[in-house]
Amino acid sequence: MKIISTNISKVKTIIHNGKEIRTGIFKEPTSEEVVIGQLNIKGDEQADLIHHGGEHKAVYAFCSSHYAYWQKVLGIDNLSSGIFGENFTISNLSEAHLNIGDQLRIGTALLEVSQPRVPCFKLAIALDNKNILKLFTQNYCTGVYFRVLEAGVAKTGDSVVIEKKSTHGISIKTLFQAYFDSKFVDSKHIFTKALALKELAPEWKEKLKKRLA
Repeated sequence: MKIISTNISKVKTIIHNGKEIRTGIFKEPTSEEVVIGQLNIKGDEQADLIHHGGEHKAVYAFCSSHYAYWQKVLGIDNLSSGIFGENFTISNLSEAHLNIGDQLRIGTALLEVSQPRVPCFKLAIALDNKNILKLFTQNYCTGVYFRVLEAGVAKTGDSVVIEKKSTHGISIKTLFQAYFDSKFVDSKHIFTKALALKELAPEWKEKLKKRLA
């Protein structure tokens, strides 16, 4: 795996449905080395600090190979890197093979998989497609959130290496699909197993507790 694109943004104010919306979803590629801190990437801003950024959502990554799929589905020839709001566009970043708690060395920083990404309405704004939230969710490959175990720096072209692999088998895709796919077999077993993982973000633990209740 390697970083195909490094993407950051300042908060922008836009008009959507007649209302002012502040958002940091409009990521743009940068060739500069970025500093990865405990709560976010330096120079990258989040407007909604309740739902974005912070310890368990410090860094968001998306697989570069997903772009071809979405270009075909959306009928868009060229989707620019960072369009899904990701900080890092990474080759071969598989939600099906990355487990909660896996630790990855990205540049010099050490990151830990904390939770799946649940898309919000701002993705529909970024892609100018009101159906994207449903399509994105049903695809079950929505990217990966990380917490930062060791701060560091990274840039486009840097390698991404799994330094510690969890063995419990609760992958990002498995957890996301179990939660959102009503036909998923044995979702309660997955939820119960995931709740026992200390690495799973508190936000998702609350989701699973409510679903089990």
